[in-house]
Amino acid sequence: MRIGVVWKLFLLTTALCMLILATVYVGQSFFFKQYYESRKLDEFQANLQVFENDYVNAKGNIAAIQKLEHEFYRDNNTWITTLDRHGNLRNADDFYLKIKQHNTSIEGKEFDGVTRIPLYNLVSTEEAAAGTSILRVGSKVQIVAANKDKYVPIRIRQELGEYYWGNDQIVKTIDDKFIKMQHMEGLIAVWWGTIMEIKLPDESNVSSLMYDDTLFMEQIKQFQASLLQDKDNKDIASMQMLDRVHNNVKYKLFIKPIRNSDGSTVYLFSMASLQPVDEAVQMLEEYYGYVIALALLLVVLVSFYYSKKIARPLLRISSTTEKIANLDFSEQLSIGSKDEIGDLSSNINQLSQTLHSYIEQLQRDIEKEKQLENTRKEFIAGVSHELKTPLSIMKSCISILRDGVAQHKREHYFEAMVKEVDKMDLMIVDMLELAKFESGTYKMEMDMFQLDTIVAYICEQLSPEMEKKQLLVHMQLVPVTVEANQLRIEQVITNFMTNAIRYTPEGEELYILTVEEGEFIKVSIENKGVHIPPSQLDKVWDRFYRGDSSRQRIQGGTGLGLAISKNILELHHVPYGAENTEDGVQFYFYLRKC
Repeated sequence: MRIGVVWKLFLLTTALCMLILATVYVGQSFFFKQYYESRKLDEFQANLQVFENDYVNAKGNIAAIQKLEHEFYRDNNTWITTLDRHGNLRNADDFYLKIKQHNTSIEGKEFDGVTRIPLYNLVSTEEAAAGTSILRVGSKVQIVAANKDKYVPIRIRQELGEYYWGNDQIVKTIDDKFIKMQHMEGLIAVWWGTIMEIKLPDESNVSSLMYDDTLFMEQIKQFQASLLQDKDNKDIASMQMLDRVHNNVKYKLFIKPIRNSDGSTVYLFSMASLQPVDEAVQMLEEYYGYVIALALLLVVLVSFYYSKKIARPLLRISSTTEKIANLDFSEQLSIGSKDEIGDLSSNINQLSQTLHSYIEQLQRDIEKEKQLENTRKEFIAGVSHELKTPLSIMKSCISILRDGVAQHKREHYFEAMVKEVDKMDLMIVDMLELAKFESGTYKMEMDMFQLDTIVAYICEQLSPEMEKKQLLVHMQLVPVTVEANQLRIEQVITNFMTNAIRYTPEGEELYILTVEEGEFIKVSIENKGVHIPPSQLDKVWDRFYRGDSSRQRIQGGTGLGLAISKNILELHHVPYGAENTEDGVQFYFYLRKC
């Protein structure tokens, strides 16, 4: 099945656009999320490095460090804080208990004193502030602490109750039996005390917002639990990036160890939410559904328009070349673009014009050849016909002379044969000259001459014949110079005047006139006394035409004079003609004045 170029271009363009759309969609679905997440993490790590540099430069200035943390949260919408090597917040001084210890034995020593217990890893600010809280000034509580270079509180319990607060990541793995065992080994310390002061963070303080971030604080507790449960007390040597999922939201946990100014290990602790990445990807997936639907419609429309626009000139070229193949050169391609298609159209137009001119020239050559062939045939036919009568006359005369009949008219018969030979010679000369004119190969050379002088000279040469018929000649000539072939115009004027003298009755009038008409000069020769039948006026220019054949033959005409004159005048490209006047016939022609 033949598929047109429009459909081929349409299908190819549509397939290409669909491939591009599919590539974009697949890339967005499978690679964009990873790419976006990677860029997000790289940017966050770069900001984390800036924070680390600024933290080191702060040299332990608590106010400066808190300002850095606040700025980091503002710029990245992510909490960052610093922990000591046991997982305690380094700069938390607004959420604690003051407890008066009494009769406390730690490492075999009895002492009383006041100590401050941080609460951010043991209880939330909401629970601490609630009316049902176990934290009341004057309440007696039990403190359980892990022994890691220093005592780190991990649980607070009422004296007469089972309810307690603590780091759930550790508390859920221990009981009283375990505590006693660890206490005996010196890994856990237990003491009693009375609450003297409860310090809760101010709600307007930025740190209060961090305490309220339950997920972030839970991660800190979990990290502290891992540190406290490490029996070897090994510090983390390099930054860790941990994946966390909460409520189907992905997070990245960053823990980076650095050296403090006093040589101790400090951890930068931060957790970044990847929810914006997931939301962006989900939004893009929903958005791409509409985009692809619209893009498909546009692809179809644009591809079809593009295919038609590209194929239209090609179809026009195909149609035009098909006509050229059938020798129809009437259609030209319009050139509307300056590209390869425009160049092709221009070349086809040029080829069409060249072929047209060559074919026209070939047709002219063929017509000329046909004309030459017809001229040869007519020449042979005419000569054969015209020579038949004089040859018959000569044959009769020869027969008479051979038989010896009418010996006294011998000279008469010889004279008759000489006349017939002269007539044949004149006719052959005229036939050859006519054939030369009709062949289309004769080139007429132009001269400039005085027309009135030529006409007067020819009249003088033909005056004996006019006097012989006693013709009354009226001649009115305008002195003028014309551009023509003088010899051939003399021949035309002679033929016209000879023809007029031949057909004018004796004693009649003959008018020879030249009249100026604009840029032309009209030459007319009118003879009185006879008319040419109107149906024969157009035939007088034909070869061997004779209105009265017997009479013309007696008068010596060949029937070729007017035919020769016609061809001469046509080679001059001037008007000519013959018409009946009131009492005669007028032959005329025009010449261009100089």
